[in-house]
Amino acid sequence: MLRNVVSAKLPSNLMLASSTEPNAVKSAAIQPLITGSSAMLDLKGKIAFVAGAGSVGPGWGNGKATAVLLARQGAQIFTTDIKEAAARETAGVIKEEGGVCAVHACNMTNADEVRAAVDACVKRFGRIDILINNCGGSAAGDPVSMTEEVWDAQLDLNLKTAFMGCKFVLPVMEKQKAGVIINISSIAGFRHQVAGRVNVAYSTAKAGLAAFSRSTAMAYVKKGIRCNTVIVGTMHTPLVEERLVKQLGIGDAATLIAQRHAAVPIGFMGTGWDTANAVVFLASEEARYITGIELPVDGGISAGRV
Repeated sequence: MLRNVVSAKLPSNLMLASSTEPNAVKSAAIQPLITGSSAMLDLKGKIAFVAGAGSVGPGWGNGKATAVLLARQGAQIFTTDIKEAAARETAGVIKEEGGVCAVHACNMTNADEVRAAVDACVKRFGRIDILINNCGGSAAGDPVSMTEEVWDAQLDLNLKTAFMGCKFVLPVMEKQKAGVIINISSIAGFRHQVAGRVNVAYSTAKAGLAAFSRSTAMAYVKKGIRCNTVIVGTMHTPLVEERLVKQLGIGDAATLIAQRHAAVPIGFMGTGWDTANAVVFLASEEARYITGIELPVDGGISAGRV
Protein backbone atom coordinates (compact mmCIF):
# COMPACT_ATOMS: atom_id res chain seq x y z
CA MET A 1 0.00 0.00 0.00
CA LEU A 2 1.37 3.42 -0.93
CA ARG A 3 1.24 6.07 1.74
CA ASN A 4 2.35 9.63 1.13
CA VAL A 5 3.73 11.55 4.07
CA VAL A 6 3.56 15.32 3.92
CA SER A 7 6.74 16.77 5.38
CA ALA A 8 6.42 18.77 8.58
CA LYS A 9 9.01 21.20 7.18
CA LEU A 10 6.92 23.89 5.53
CA PRO A 11 7.81 26.95 3.47
CA SER A 12 8.30 30.08 5.58
CA ASN A 13 5.11 31.67 4.27
CA LEU A 14 3.09 28.70 5.59
CA MET A 15 4.64 28.41 9.06
CA LEU A 16 2.03 28.94 11.77
CA ALA A 17 3.95 29.26 15.01
CA SER A 18 5.89 32.51 14.64
CA SER A 19 7.19 34.47 17.61
CA THR A 20 4.44 37.07 17.18
CA GLU A 21 1.51 34.62 17.35
CA PRO A 22 -0.51 33.77 20.48
CA ASN A 23 0.55 30.80 22.57
CA ALA A 24 -2.64 28.98 21.61
CA VAL A 25 -1.55 29.04 17.97
CA LYS A 26 2.04 28.10 18.78
CA SER A 27 0.86 25.06 20.71
CA ALA A 28 -1.11 23.82 17.69
CA ALA A 29 2.04 22.47 16.05
CA ILE A 30 1.58 21.26 12.48
CA GLN A 31 1.57 17.50 12.39
CA PRO A 32 2.65 15.41 9.41
CA LEU A 33 -0.39 14.23 7.51
CA ILE A 34 -0.62 10.64 6.30
CA THR A 35 -2.81 10.00 3.31
CA GLY A 36 -4.26 6.69 2.24
CA SER A 37 -7.33 4.65 3.16
CA SER A 38 -5.75 3.21 6.28
CA ALA A 39 -5.25 6.64 7.84
CA MET A 40 -8.24 8.65 6.65
CA LEU A 41 -11.27 9.09 8.94
CA ASP A 42 -9.67 6.88 11.59
CA LEU A 43 -11.72 6.85 14.79
CA LYS A 44 -9.89 4.09 16.63
CA GLY A 45 -9.89 4.69 20.38
CA LYS A 46 -12.80 7.14 20.20
CA ILE A 47 -16.00 6.75 22.22
CA ALA A 48 -19.19 7.88 20.47
CA PHE A 49 -22.46 8.58 22.29
CA VAL A 50 -25.21 8.28 19.66
CA ALA A 51 -28.63 9.56 20.71
CA GLY A 52 -31.42 8.26 18.50
CA ALA A 53 -29.43 5.27 17.28
CA GLY A 54 -32.41 3.09 16.41
CA SER A 55 -34.54 2.94 13.29
CA VAL A 56 -38.34 3.23 13.10
CA GLY A 57 -38.58 0.28 10.73
CA PRO A 58 -36.60 -2.11 8.55
CA GLY A 59 -33.67 -0.50 6.80
CA TRP A 60 -31.17 2.20 7.62
CA GLY A 61 -32.22 5.38 9.36
CA ASN A 62 -29.77 8.22 9.95
CA GLY A 63 -28.96 7.19 13.51
CA LYS A 64 -28.55 3.49 12.81
CA ALA A 65 -26.31 4.06 9.79
CA THR A 66 -24.27 6.64 11.68
CA ALA A 67 -23.67 4.37 14.67
CA VAL A 68 -22.63 1.47 12.43
CA LEU A 69 -20.31 3.59 10.27
CA LEU A 70 -18.65 5.18 13.31
CA ALA A 71 -17.99 1.66 14.59
CA ARG A 72 -16.60 0.59 11.22
CA GLN A 73 -14.12 3.45 11.46
CA GLY A 74 -12.93 2.13 14.82
CA ALA A 75 -15.05 3.98 17.39
CA GLN A 76 -16.67 2.23 20.32
CA ILE A 77 -20.35 3.08 20.46
CA PHE A 78 -22.81 3.88 23.24
CA THR A 79 -26.28 3.79 21.69
CA THR A 80 -29.39 5.32 23.17
CA ASP A 81 -32.95 5.34 21.92
CA ILE A 82 -36.35 5.76 23.49
CA LYS A 83 -37.10 2.33 22.05
CA GLU A 84 -34.53 -0.02 23.52
CA ALA A 85 -35.29 -2.76 20.99
CA ALA A 86 -34.35 -0.41 18.14
CA ALA A 87 -31.06 0.47 19.79
CA ARG A 88 -30.34 -3.22 20.39
CA GLU A 89 -30.90 -3.96 16.72
CA THR A 90 -28.27 -1.37 15.84
CA ALA A 91 -25.92 -2.76 18.47
CA GLY A 92 -26.43 -6.24 17.10
CA VAL A 93 -25.15 -5.16 13.68
CA ILE A 94 -22.10 -3.52 15.23
CA LYS A 95 -21.27 -6.56 17.33
CA GLU A 96 -21.76 -8.95 14.41
CA GLU A 97 -19.14 -6.93 12.53
CA GLY A 98 -16.71 -7.19 15.44
CA GLY A 99 -17.34 -3.77 16.95
CA VAL A 100 -17.98 -2.72 20.53
CA CYS A 101 -21.37 -1.28 21.44
CA ALA A 102 -23.36 -0.69 24.63
CA VAL A 103 -27.11 -0.04 24.75
CA HIS A 104 -29.07 2.22 27.06
CA ALA A 105 -32.77 3.06 26.78
CA CYS A 106 -33.22 6.81 27.22
CA ASN A 107 -35.81 9.50 26.71
CA MET A 108 -33.53 12.36 25.67
CA THR A 109 -36.10 14.96 26.74
CA ASN A 110 -35.81 13.83 30.36
CA ALA A 111 -32.90 15.30 32.31
CA ASP A 112 -32.65 12.46 34.82
CA GLU A 113 -32.58 9.83 32.07
CA VAL A 114 -29.98 11.71 30.03
CA ARG A 115 -27.78 12.22 33.07
CA ALA A 116 -28.01 8.50 33.86
CA ALA A 117 -27.16 7.55 30.27
CA VAL A 118 -24.10 9.82 30.20
CA ASP A 119 -22.96 8.48 33.57
CA ALA A 120 -23.38 4.92 32.29
CA CYS A 121 -21.32 5.69 29.19
CA VAL A 122 -18.50 7.22 31.23
CA LYS A 123 -18.60 4.32 33.68
CA ARG A 124 -18.35 1.81 30.82
CA PHE A 125 -15.84 3.55 28.55
CA GLY A 126 -14.19 6.24 30.69
CA ARG A 127 -14.82 9.15 28.33
CA ILE A 128 -16.98 10.55 25.52
CA ASP A 129 -15.21 11.85 22.43
CA ILE A 130 -18.13 12.18 20.02
CA LEU A 131 -21.75 13.16 20.70
CA ILE A 132 -24.35 12.65 17.98
CA ASN A 133 -27.73 14.27 18.63
CA ASN A 134 -30.06 12.56 16.17
CA CYS A 135 -33.45 12.61 17.90
CA GLY A 136 -36.30 14.02 15.84
CA GLY A 137 -39.53 13.65 13.94
CA SER A 138 -42.10 15.91 12.33
CA ALA A 139 -45.77 16.66 12.86
CA ALA A 140 -47.87 18.60 10.36
CA GLY A 141 -49.59 21.84 11.22
CA ASP A 142 -49.53 25.62 11.01
CA PRO A 143 -49.79 28.03 13.98
CA VAL A 144 -53.59 27.85 13.99
CA SER A 145 -54.20 24.17 13.33
CA MET A 146 -51.42 22.85 15.57
CA THR A 147 -52.26 22.32 19.21
CA GLU A 148 -50.09 23.77 21.93
CA GLU A 149 -49.34 20.25 23.14
CA VAL A 150 -48.02 19.19 19.73
CA TRP A 151 -45.96 22.38 19.44
CA ASP A 152 -44.33 21.75 22.82
CA ALA A 153 -43.71 18.08 22.05
CA GLN A 154 -42.10 18.94 18.71
CA LEU A 155 -39.70 21.45 20.22
CA ASP A 156 -38.83 18.98 22.96
CA LEU A 157 -38.13 16.15 20.52
CA ASN A 158 -36.25 18.13 17.88
CA LEU A 159 -34.42 20.78 19.93
CA LYS A 160 -34.50 20.08 23.66
CA THR A 161 -32.98 16.64 23.11
CA ALA A 162 -29.82 18.23 21.69
CA PHE A 163 -29.71 20.70 24.57
CA MET A 164 -29.97 17.83 27.04
CA GLY A 165 -27.28 15.81 25.32
CA CYS A 166 -24.92 18.77 25.33
CA LYS A 167 -25.81 19.77 28.89
CA PHE A 168 -24.55 16.50 30.33
CA VAL A 169 -21.85 15.52 27.81
CA LEU A 170 -20.07 18.88 27.57
CA PRO A 171 -18.72 18.74 31.17
CA VAL A 172 -17.17 15.36 30.29
CA MET A 173 -15.58 16.76 27.15
CA GLU A 174 -14.42 19.88 28.97
CA LYS A 175 -12.52 17.75 31.49
CA GLN A 176 -10.92 15.90 28.58
CA LYS A 177 -10.17 19.21 26.83
CA ALA A 178 -11.44 17.60 23.63
CA GLY A 179 -14.64 16.48 21.96
CA VAL A 180 -16.85 16.72 18.90
CA ILE A 181 -20.60 17.34 18.81
CA ILE A 182 -22.69 16.83 15.68
CA ASN A 183 -26.35 17.79 15.64
CA ILE A 184 -28.66 16.46 12.94
CA SER A 185 -30.97 19.11 11.52
CA SER A 186 -33.13 19.30 8.37
CA ILE A 187 -33.63 21.48 5.32
CA ALA A 188 -37.20 21.86 6.59
CA GLY A 189 -35.75 24.36 9.06
CA PHE A 190 -34.56 26.64 6.29
CA ARG A 191 -36.20 26.94 2.89
CA HIS A 192 -37.86 23.69 1.95
CA GLN A 193 -41.28 22.16 2.56
CA VAL A 194 -41.83 18.65 1.24
CA ALA A 195 -44.77 18.61 -1.20
CA GLY A 196 -46.10 21.85 0.26
CA ARG A 197 -46.48 20.26 3.68
CA VAL A 198 -46.38 22.74 6.55
CA ASN A 199 -44.80 21.56 9.79
CA VAL A 200 -44.26 24.82 11.63
CA ALA A 201 -42.94 23.41 14.91
CA TYR A 202 -40.53 20.97 13.26
CA SER A 203 -39.20 23.68 10.95
CA THR A 204 -38.77 26.07 13.86
CA ALA A 205 -36.97 23.49 15.98
CA LYS A 206 -34.60 22.42 13.20
CA ALA A 207 -33.71 26.04 12.41
CA GLY A 208 -33.16 26.60 16.12
CA LEU A 209 -30.89 23.56 16.25
CA ALA A 210 -28.47 25.14 13.78
CA ALA A 211 -28.38 28.34 15.84
CA PHE A 212 -27.88 26.27 18.99
CA SER A 213 -24.94 24.50 17.35
CA ARG A 214 -23.27 27.76 16.31
CA SER A 215 -23.69 29.25 19.77
CA THR A 216 -22.35 26.11 21.44
CA ALA A 217 -19.42 25.98 19.02
CA MET A 218 -18.34 29.49 19.96
CA ALA A 219 -18.88 28.91 23.68
CA TYR A 220 -16.45 25.98 23.63
CA VAL A 221 -14.12 26.86 20.76
CA LYS A 222 -11.23 27.64 23.15
CA LYS A 223 -11.76 24.40 25.07
CA GLY A 224 -10.89 21.90 22.37
CA ILE A 225 -14.51 21.10 21.55
CA ARG A 226 -16.03 21.41 18.08
CA CYS A 227 -19.76 21.56 17.30
CA ASN A 228 -21.33 21.33 13.84
CA THR A 229 -24.69 20.67 12.23
CA VAL A 230 -25.56 18.29 9.40
CA ILE A 231 -28.53 19.59 7.42
CA VAL A 232 -30.29 16.53 6.08
CA GLY A 233 -32.29 16.79 2.88
CA THR A 234 -35.01 14.66 1.31
CA MET A 235 -33.93 11.17 2.29
CA HIS A 236 -35.16 7.63 1.72
CA THR A 237 -35.06 6.16 5.20
CA PRO A 238 -37.59 3.91 6.97
CA LEU A 239 -39.46 7.06 8.01
CA VAL A 240 -40.87 7.30 4.49
CA GLU A 241 -42.65 3.94 4.56
CA GLU A 242 -43.33 3.87 8.30
CA ARG A 243 -44.55 7.41 8.90
CA LEU A 244 -44.74 9.84 5.96
CA VAL A 245 -47.05 7.71 3.79
CA LYS A 246 -49.68 7.84 6.51
CA GLN A 247 -49.08 11.49 7.46
CA LEU A 248 -49.36 12.72 3.87
CA GLY A 249 -52.37 10.54 3.06
CA ILE A 250 -50.75 9.05 -0.06
CA GLY A 251 -52.14 5.70 -1.14
CA ASP A 252 -48.88 3.86 -1.63
CA ALA A 253 -45.22 4.28 -0.75
CA ALA A 254 -44.05 3.91 -4.37
CA THR A 255 -45.90 7.07 -5.40
CA LEU A 256 -44.42 9.10 -2.56
CA ILE A 257 -40.93 7.75 -3.18
CA ALA A 258 -41.12 8.67 -6.88
CA GLN A 259 -42.29 12.18 -6.01
CA ARG A 260 -39.48 12.65 -3.53
CA HIS A 261 -36.82 11.41 -5.97
CA ALA A 262 -38.11 13.82 -8.63
CA ALA A 263 -37.96 16.79 -6.25
CA VAL A 264 -34.19 16.48 -5.71
CA PRO A 265 -31.94 18.31 -8.21
CA ILE A 266 -29.39 15.49 -8.25
CA GLY A 267 -32.19 13.13 -9.31
CA PHE A 268 -32.53 10.85 -6.30
CA MET A 269 -32.99 10.90 -2.55
CA GLY A 270 -30.11 10.32 -0.21
CA THR A 271 -30.03 7.57 2.39
CA GLY A 272 -28.97 7.20 5.99
CA TRP A 273 -25.51 6.33 4.72
CA ASP A 274 -25.11 9.77 3.14
CA THR A 275 -25.87 11.33 6.51
CA ALA A 276 -23.49 8.90 8.20
CA ASN A 277 -20.65 9.74 5.79
CA ALA A 278 -20.99 13.45 6.60
CA VAL A 279 -21.07 12.75 10.34
CA VAL A 280 -17.98 10.55 10.23
CA PHE A 281 -16.05 13.24 8.38
CA LEU A 282 -17.03 15.95 10.86
CA ALA A 283 -16.15 13.64 13.76
CA SER A 284 -12.71 12.88 12.37
CA GLU A 285 -9.37 14.65 12.70
CA GLU A 286 -9.65 15.57 9.02
CA ALA A 287 -12.28 18.10 10.16
CA ARG A 288 -10.24 19.47 13.07
CA TYR A 289 -10.40 23.03 11.65
CA ILE A 290 -14.17 22.97 11.14
CA THR A 291 -16.58 24.20 13.80
CA GLY A 292 -19.83 26.17 13.90
CA ILE A 293 -20.93 25.23 10.39
CA GLU A 294 -24.02 23.77 8.74
CA LEU A 295 -23.21 21.05 6.21
CA PRO A 296 -26.09 20.41 3.79
CA VAL A 297 -26.49 16.79 2.69
CA ASP A 298 -29.39 17.36 0.33
CA GLY A 299 -28.56 16.59 -3.31
CA GLY A 300 -28.52 20.27 -4.25
CA ILE A 301 -31.97 21.24 -2.88
CA SER A 302 -30.75 24.16 -0.80
CA ALA A 303 -28.54 25.48 -3.60
CA GLY A 304 -31.39 25.27 -6.08
CA ARG A 305 -33.85 27.17 -3.86
CA VAL A 306 -31.76 30.17 -2.81
